[in-house]
Amino acid sequence: MTAMRIVVWVVEGTWEGCVDAAVEHFPADSEFALLHVTPSDVAEAADAASVGLFGRGFPGRRPNRRYDDIAADEGAELLAAAADRLGHADAELISRRGRVEREVVSAVAEGVDVLVVARDGDHSRLGPKSLAHATRFVVDHAPCAVMLVWPDETPGIDSIPPPKHGHPPEHEHPPKHERPPPPPHHRHEHL
Repeated sequence: MTAMRIVVWVVEGTWEGCVDAAVEHFPADSEFALLHVTPSDVAEAADAASVGLFGRGFPGRRPNRRYDDIAADEGAELLAAAADRLGHADAELISRRGRVEREVVSAVAEGVDVLVVARDGDHSRLGPKSLAHATRFVVDHAPCAVMLVWPDETPGIDSIPPPKHGHPPEHEHPPKHERPPPPPHHRHEHL
């Protein structure tokens, strides 16, 4: 039997919960990979800002290379910290740059059994807003199983918002055996 291939998406602020979930829920002989994606739009925004401030003809070095270097260094530091916490010296470290959600989906397109992802939106309540846009895209498009974890304490079920249209929540309906019987159907009998 081949070992499971588990990819843990490493994102600043949530990666610890993902690594801990991977260690807790998957066999130690699994093949682990840690994935970090540096968003390409950070350097692009910095470059656009410099053009806006100094104009296109500004002589000298454009800042996007410097931001790329800084982002790459920070990504490498996150991967190293995640590898240390994971405790598997043979874990593959994957560093990518681009549109985050598409790079993550592409990274797990072949040979991956499970992608471990953290909720990165609103942590105060259960529900769809607990996923940011990129994470929602990954959960919806990953071609493998996805383990979705809370990076911190999970909110209680009482954090679910009330229904919008005035309908009582499902648990407020009386059980079927206590409901009145449906009205009789009128049958037309032919003589």
